Amino acid sequence: MRITKVYTRTGDAGKTRLAGGQQVWKDCLRVEAYGTVDELNASVGVVRVMNAEMAGRHEQAEQLEQELRWVQNKLFDVGSILATAPGQTFKNMPQVTGTDVIRLEKLIDRCQKDLEPLKEFILPGGGKVSGFLHQARTVCRRAERLCVRLSREEPVEPTIIKFVNRLSDTLFVLARWVAKTQGEPEFLWERDVNGKAE
Repeated sequence: MRITKVYTRTGDAGKTRLAGGQQVWKDCLRVEAYGTVDELNASVGVVRVMNAEMAGRHEQAEQLEQELRWVQNKLFDVGSILATAPGQTFKNMPQVTGTDVIRLEKLIDRCQKDLEPLKEFILPGGGKVSGFLHQARTVCRRAERLCVRLSREEPVEPTIIKFVNRLSDTLFVLARWVAKTQGEPEFLWERDVNGKAE
């Protein structure tokens, strides 16, 4: 793929084209879904920038970099599929498969081995890397909700929804794993009972 010009003026009237040429409004649900996946990809990119500062000090930082680079590439695949009009296919069309979902599950299982079981909800935040992982997780949940909504109106590959669902779980576990392995703080929700935090 070669992009030679960034602006085309073709979207100035509020419409865009899906892969395959179908013209749709820019605020239609399908565009909202793949646009949110793009936002998620950018959030994961910010995590990678923050994590790069830890490179050389923690071997886990390199492991995280490798996994997040793979995640970003898969999110481009997800976005490409969502940006394709239902029933359309094209040469070298990316795929998201059950194997990708299993890879996320194996990553979760590996990280969980280093973590204590949760006794309470976690407040998003802590260190920079884990804090931005939590933010990416919330964007991922929104992307999932939009994909589910879209699937009730138009065809959406079920594996896409499974992948995004499992990715949000992965980002949560990675946030905890980073806090543990890189020495970042993790704060639990303190329930306010009768005006006093427990």
